[in-house]
Amino acid sequence: MPMNAQTRRLLVDGPVGPVDVAVDTPAGLPRGLALVAHPHPLFGGTLDNKVAQTLARAWLQLGFVSVRPNFRGVGQTAGTHDHGIGETDDLLAVLAQFRADVAQQMGVELNALPLALAGFSFGAAVAGRCAQALQQQGVALQHLTLVGTAVTRFVVPQIRPSSAPPLAETVLVLHGEQDEVVPLQAVLDWARPQQLPVAVFPGAGHFFHGQLLPLRDWVCRWHGAVCG
Repeated sequence: MPMNAQTRRLLVDGPVGPVDVAVDTPAGLPRGLALVAHPHPLFGGTLDNKVAQTLARAWLQLGFVSVRPNFRGVGQTAGTHDHGIGETDDLLAVLAQFRADVAQQMGVELNALPLALAGFSFGAAVAGRCAQALQQQGVALQHLTLVGTAVTRFVVPQIRPSSAPPLAETVLVLHGEQDEVVPLQAVLDWARPQQLPVAVFPGAGHFFHGQLLPLRDWVCRWHGAVCG
């Protein structure tokens, strides 16, 4: 199901074959590029997940080209589930391709293109791994948004490591108070040593049922805009 009538579906080259992506482009000149990672594919996660769509919509309304890849084995994406390792490689490959395209559209140098990563649940863990890889490559990441971060199921890198710069200039961690999949306490325990703030949605479960619009609005307002 497309996010809107203008959503394009493309196949782009990945390390093990095609990667199925949905692309939404703002009406005016883009302000940057955002990649959104969906939840666990073995539990029904796809690029059409409502939280992933909500994150993509927020970044689209912030003026970013918004790209949602399907992870390995989902939709038309090649390969099989790789526990976040191959999925990180795929995300980096998609980012590299669209980074060049969007920078050209904006008429800016590659290194001047604002980049955002966002992810939900398993996708948040993959987004964190991708941010870490970008830092190791010397690529600056402006924004990192993590929702329902699956810290109990996957190794999520420290976003604010003590011995290195943060993985992104701005970091937004969002979690439901009543998350039944990843307990809030586990995320707080992960965030505390990093002195990383966590925005808690009172009463929200893992999938933010009934709170998708507030979730979208929080992302927009965090970045100084109002989504309509």
